[in-house]
Amino acid sequence: MDIKNITVIGSGTMGNGIAHTFAQHGFNVSLVDISTEALDKALQTITRNLDRQVSKGILTGEQKHATLGRIRTFTETGPGVSDAQLVVEAATENTNLKLDIFAQLDKLAPSDAILASNTSSISITKIAARTGRPEKVIGMHFMNPVPVMKLVEVIRGYATTDETTARVMELAAALGKSPVEVNDYPGFVANRILMPMINEAIYSLHEGVAGVEEIDTVMRLGMAHPMGPLQLADFIGLDVCLAILRVLQEGFGNPKYAPCPLLVNMVEAGKQGAKTGEGFYTYTSGSKDLVVSAKFQK
Repeated sequence: MDIKNITVIGSGTMGNGIAHTFAQHGFNVSLVDISTEALDKALQTITRNLDRQVSKGILTGEQKHATLGRIRTFTETGPGVSDAQLVVEAATENTNLKLDIFAQLDKLAPSDAILASNTSSISITKIAARTGRPEKVIGMHFMNPVPVMKLVEVIRGYATTDETTARVMELAAALGKSPVEVNDYPGFVANRILMPMINEAIYSLHEGVAGVEEIDTVMRLGMAHPMGPLQLADFIGLDVCLAILRVLQEGFGNPKYAPCPLLVNMVEAGKQGAKTGEGFYTYTSGSKDLVVSAKFQK
C-alpha cells in the first residue's frame, strides 16, 4: 500500500507541526479537531512557520502554497478519517482520552489503516488493546518543533507487526526524519532519560542548590545542551512533564520518578511554562528575552 493520505487528530502544537511536515513532503493531510477556532489557529501557525521557511530559503513561495493546499480541516472524526491510510493521534497526553480516541478511530477509520499515537510516554500496547487491530497500532513520537527536529521514536506495541513497523519507519524517513525503533516500556527512551533529568533540575532549584539561570547555564555550557533543563521544561509544558513523570512512576513503581513537589505546585497554580506565559521563566509575546520568573528571582 502506497500511503498518501494522512489524518492528524488534534491541531495543537504537535498536531499542527505533524500536519505541516506531512503536507510539506507531498502527503494529503486531514487535520481534525473539535473546535473550528483551534483549526483556524493551527492553520495560522502553519502559515507563519512556512513563511519562516521561505524567508530562510528552505522552501519557495510555490512550495508554501502547495503545502497549504494539501491540508483539509475537519471538526468531525468520521469524515476526517474516511480515506485515511495512516492516522496520527496528537491529542493531550491523557491516558483515558487517548484510549477513547483509539476506540473511536478503530470504528471509523478504514480497516487497513495504520493507527499511530504521538504519545510521549503512554503504553502503545494499552492503547492498541482498545482496538480490533492491535497489529496495526504503533507509536510515532515526534519531537517539538516537528518541522525542525529530526528524531521520530517509533514504538512497537506488544502486537505491532514487522510490516506495520517497517512502513512507519519508511514514512518517517520520507519526511526527512531519522526514525529510531524502540520497544514499549514507560517513557520509551527519550522521556525515560530526559524527564528524570528535568525533575532533578527542579529538585535542585526546590532545595536551593542553585537558581534557575545557574542550573540552566551549568547544563548548557558544561554538557553542551542547546537549552537548560528548566527552559526546556517550560518549552515542553510543565503539565506535560508532570504527566510523563506520573506515567513513569506508575509504570515502574519506582520512587525515583516521583515528581518534585515544586513541579506539582506550579502546575496546580496554572504556571505551565511558555504556553501560559510563565513557568521558570516569563514569556512575553514578541519578545525573545529570557527572563526568570519573579517567583525565582533572587
